[in-house]
Amino acid sequence: MDQGLIPHRYAKALYKLACERGNAQRVYNLMQALSVAFVAEPDLDKAVTNPFVSNQDKAMLLSTAAGAKADDTTFTDFLKLLIDNRRIDMIRLMAVAYEDIYRKENNIRRVNVVAASPLSPELEQRLKDLIKRHLGDAEMEYETSVDPELIGGFVVNIDSERLDASVKNEIKQLRQSLLSK
Repeated sequence: MDQGLIPHRYAKALYKLACERGNAQRVYNLMQALSVAFVAEPDLDKAVTNPFVSNQDKAMLLSTAAGAKADDTTFTDFLKLLIDNRRIDMIRLMAVAYEDIYRKENNIRRVNVVAASPLSPELEQRLKDLIKRHLGDAEMEYETSVDPELIGGFVVNIDSERLDASVKNEIKQLRQSLLSK
């Protein structure tokens, strides 16, 4: 079976269950924390896929990485289901799939602004306002980062859309234009 299909099906079932139990947002927050933990700690993936690590240790490790509390029964029940069905090694893909499903169902767009230097609060607010107008009624998850290699300007990524207003991009386009003549 397709590696993407299985995680998506489990994530969709988890979303449905979380909605029924009234804690879809809490599960979303846990899945976000889990995704961040997988990026921050590459050894987490190794531990989850290691056959010599007990299932109980894997569940405890994943609960800790997600920041789950004792009353997060939807999340812990989901981990038990994955262990029972021998799918715990796909939890990372399921976390990403759950995030995507939740964002789609709740009209949330991911916005990432990369600037050559830190933006002033005024400029950042103007940029947020422009992006908000572009998104319409959608909510946004907004984050910024700095990349000095841009030389100047910024790059805005909204889901799969990209606006590159960086000096680096301008130089690249100028170079291509000169080479094509």
